[in-house]
Amino acid sequence: MNTPASATILSPQLRDPAWMSRVFWLCAALVLLAPALVLTEFRPWTLFEPETLKSTRRFLSDFFPPKIEAEFLLLVARECWRTVAIATAGMALALLVAIPLTLISTSALSVSALPGRMHALPFIVRQGVRWLLILLRSVPELVWALVFVRVVGLGPTAGVLAIALTYGGMLGKVYGEILESDESHATNTLLRNGAGRLQAFFYGLLPQSAAELTSYTVYRWECAIRSSAVLGFVGAGGLGQQMDNSMKMFQGGEVATMLIVFMLLVGLADYASAWLRRTLA
Repeated sequence: MNTPASATILSPQLRDPAWMSRVFWLCAALVLLAPALVLTEFRPWTLFEPETLKSTRRFLSDFFPPKIEAEFLLLVARECWRTVAIATAGMALALLVAIPLTLISTSALSVSALPGRMHALPFIVRQGVRWLLILLRSVPELVWALVFVRVVGLGPTAGVLAIALTYGGMLGKVYGEILESDESHATNTLLRNGAGRLQAFFYGLLPQSAAELTSYTVYRWECAIRSSAVLGFVGAGGLGQQMDNSMKMFQGGEVATMLIVFMLLVGLADYASAWLRRTLA
């Protein structure tokens, strides 16, 4: 029996057989989201109240015109360079943390796992390292920065150490997942024939994972530049600390200039990271 053309157009089952499940999950998401919005007191309509709009206009008017004096621009350029230096130094230390922990926690490099089941001691060591990586990345870099500001004082050192610990945990986690998701036949063959773990890594796992590892590392460096600016608000140096000082002094023009410069800095970091990924891929 032929189905009329009008029924084909009007019937949801014929247009999309999964429409009922889509509607169900959409309603379920709304039911779960509603209490969260109530709990967080999410009331976006308050942004359009007359008193709020008046305060917003007064706040934004303080940002114009941006300050463009030569001496201040030189200060901003110096703090931008310091921000990039904090991110780069933090990433370098994060790699020193992540690479050894990744090699220890990756089961594909375990000699004891070759027969099919890893021995108890290597298993415990690897699980301990993985929990260490969880600890490092579960604490936000902003919290680490607050801790290190109390320990080493105000300045870039606290920002470098904060990025090193948090990003070390992130890199170690993702590096391990990348290495274990690749084909391990070559690595197992090398280990079975007497090669060391480092040899199996460099000649078995690394060649097929190098592009993905490099891409993720460069992406994290770009994220570290943004994080280093935020860390400055808790005294960890860089452009963020200077911006915080200007905001406390109600110097809106200085803040506007630094925001513009920071957006340009993030844009340049994005282009630089894209170029590095294309070059190293």
